[in-house]
Amino acid sequence: MTFLPLNDADAASVHTVKEGDSLYKIGQTYGVSVLSLKSINQLKSSTIYPGQELKLPEKITDEEFDLLARLVHAEAKGEPYAGKVAVATVVLNRVDHPDFPNTIKDVIYAKDSGYYAFTPVANGQIDLPADEESKKAVKEALAFRGQGNGSLFFYNPKTATSGYVATREVTVKIGNHVFAK
Repeated sequence: MTFLPLNDADAASVHTVKEGDSLYKIGQTYGVSVLSLKSINQLKSSTIYPGQELKLPEKITDEEFDLLARLVHAEAKGEPYAGKVAVATVVLNRVDHPDFPNTIKDVIYAKDSGYYAFTPVANGQIDLPADEESKKAVKEALAFRGQGNGSLFFYNPKTATSGYVATREVTVKIGNHVFAK
């Protein structure tokens, strides 16, 4: 799935910049990345002006957003907000990486050696509704898509059963989770 429209006809809609807007704020509002906003509007910097019209790139579907928010809620319940953003970022990084499926749904439901990649899929927690903080974390991850440390994995060292993830390069530790690439 690509998130950068190929031409003007592919742009979903337009946002007219208001006083106090930033590319990050616009990205969070519409669930699109700052990088794709800059790309589609051919911006060389992050400077925008009130009254300026910005084309909006394609965003993920409502179903994908809900699924990702439910995964974040199930995987990072009780973790700091930054950890929730990082969990969503791992899924988005996998979508963008050639070694993983290219849709949010396919990444979340992927199996490796017969096991689901994410525990909440296996134990049914993925079916529980997401809380508002998890939804907010997904919006932030979408806005900053492509600008993180490239994390493709996360695990809790106290509960992880696979030694493979522990061999990966650690990118950040947040709460009880270790993120790696």
